[in-house]
Amino acid sequence: MNQMLQDEKISLIIPPWGGQLLIEILDLIDYENIKTKWLLGYSDTSVLLLALTLKTGIATAHGTNLVDLRGEYSDPTTAQWESVLSTKEGSSVIQYSSQHYQKEWNHDQPSPTVFHLTEPTIWKTAGNHDVKINGRLLGGCIDVIRHLIGTPYGNIADFREKHIKNEPILWYFENCELNTADLRRSLVQMKLAGWFDHSSGILFGRSAGNTPVGDYTIEDVYQELSDELQIPIVYDIDCGHQPPQVTLINGAHGEVEVSGGKGKVIQSFK
Repeated sequence: MNQMLQDEKISLIIPPWGGQLLIEILDLIDYENIKTKWLLGYSDTSVLLLALTLKTGIATAHGTNLVDLRGEYSDPTTAQWESVLSTKEGSSVIQYSSQHYQKEWNHDQPSPTVFHLTEPTIWKTAGNHDVKINGRLLGGCIDVIRHLIGTPYGNIADFREKHIKNEPILWYFENCELNTADLRRSLVQMKLAGWFDHSSGILFGRSAGNTPVGDYTIEDVYQELSDELQIPIVYDIDCGHQPPQVTLINGAHGEVEVSGGKGKVIQSFK
């Protein structure tokens, strides 16, 4: 991995999928000698993406894994990863919410596009308001990136000061397996650790997790967080384990608009 990260001839690394113990390699990466290149993926891969961006200021790409590109063709939302990663410094790229998403994986029923996109996509907001927010994008799979808190690889204040000149952060998260109480505990820990200081909003991806604990629902979690932080919360966006996904760039300036269940993401590389 270090050889690939330091090889100037390699411009893109796409792992096939995440690895549940990827966090074990964080202190083995030679961050000082990484050559600028794209690293693309999601799920457990996102713990490396976020750590790399926070440590070095190099942008990383949260989006499709390589294994999800093995179909005969890709859906329009997934396919935009190439357009996003081809965007030049100083330019912008626009992505829109998908038309349909995949509710569950059907590996025994192969599809030419890998995914089975059957459910209507609806981007939602806490309070059901239209939302327009902007900030520097950071995030990943909350199951794993929460473990960066308190480590040398999760220093948000240092990243904000060194690399984005105290611009607000626009967070995005996706939940793989946490129930509502565990998700809430993780978000409170992030808040107490200062991760949400100077934040403009939070985006949450769709999830087959988010299991209620008693009558404590995921909508309760989102509304409480919005009330506490006094920032917009957008949820069920195209991000995470219920594909397709927009490609979100850690470190890019993002503008997000949500209205009538539809969403638009503008990312500027500046």
